[in-house]
Amino acid sequence: MEAGTIAAVIASGALIGFVLGLVGGGGSILAVPLLVYIVGLDSPHAAIGTAAVAVALNAAAGLAGHARAGNVKWNCALVFAGAGMLGAAIGAEAGKAMNGQHLLAAFGGLMIVVGGLMLRGRKGGSDPDVHLDRTSARHLLPRLVGYGLGVGLLAGFFGIGGGFLIVPGLIAATAMPIGVAVGTSLVVVTALGATTAGSYALSGYVDWGLVAWLVAGGIAGSVLGRMAGVRLAARKNLLERGFAAVVIAVGAFVAATSL
Repeated sequence: MEAGTIAAVIASGALIGFVLGLVGGGGSILAVPLLVYIVGLDSPHAAIGTAAVAVALNAAAGLAGHARAGNVKWNCALVFAGAGMLGAAIGAEAGKAMNGQHLLAAFGGLMIVVGGLMLRGRKGGSDPDVHLDRTSARHLLPRLVGYGLGVGLLAGFFGIGGGFLIVPGLIAATAMPIGVAVGTSLVVVTALGATTAGSYALSGYVDWGLVAWLVAGGIAGSVLGRMAGVRLAARKNLLERGFAAVVIAVGAFVAATSL
């Protein structure tokens, strides 16, 4: 691997990590366009597979802190993740079967939708004590399975973590507060990312050398992002809206160039 390519991968990972540390989510959706247009991966499928591995590793790393803080509803997470893994496996097979340029164009369209959702903002639920047991399963289980399956299909198809869909899905299904939903979502992101990555890896669509450098850059970027986030906490809403506008613009560029 050439030095210029390694530098581009590290810089891309650092940007993703910085965004995640600064605004608390959404950065991973930049992974695929960065790998295609900055790093220069020829295959959109390889970009999706490689990004999925990095997404799963980043989510797993972030999960530990939320688990220690008690921000993970494990029963809800495991049901949502189980249904999501089934959806991700199906979605990944469908994505691999699609023409690469058409898949990239669809990914650009997804980015535009995601940016629009980010502009709307996120509101949490009102039930911090929600939990899945025999009593609550009757109404919680169908919702968790339904949302999990739908999100998993999209996550597998596009090779994304899907946190921007998982968090509102968990809130809609259970009415848990947003802080708990974010922590719980990392269990699901890890599971869906691993499922998608495994499917793409079996088809030879993961560049493991790129994964290592991408994660290394992401770790450094996330540290800087968290530091900047502390200083700019009062402007978080403005930062999130600015990032949403960037996602929409990049999505439009990806869709236009692919078509």
